Amino acid sequence: MTDSIKPIGQQHIEIQAGTKDGRASEDFGQMLKESIDRVNSLQKEAESAIKGLAKGELKNVHDAMIAIEKANVSFNLMLQVRNKLVQAYEEIMRMQI
Repeated sequence: MTDSIKPIGQQHIEIQAGTKDGRASEDFGQMLKESIDRVNSLQKEAESAIKGLAKGELKNVHDAMIAIEKANVSFNLMLQVRNKLVQAYEEIMRMQI
């Protein structure tokens, strides 16, 4: 899980490199889909942790809470990114040509 975390500087360089070869829209769409898939998988892990805790299969409450909080934080981040995208779209629509 921590292997996917990169310093901000490296991510910025990768984004700039992706825009030079004309595949920016494909890369952005693919990145967005992968991010949504990761959030979905974290939500499923949290759900299975809750079910395991309720059934008594999972003895460690801490692991369940960690899974739930990971899912919560990733979902909130996804909502904030969506809100920023909607704001940017609305701003572009308000521009006069």
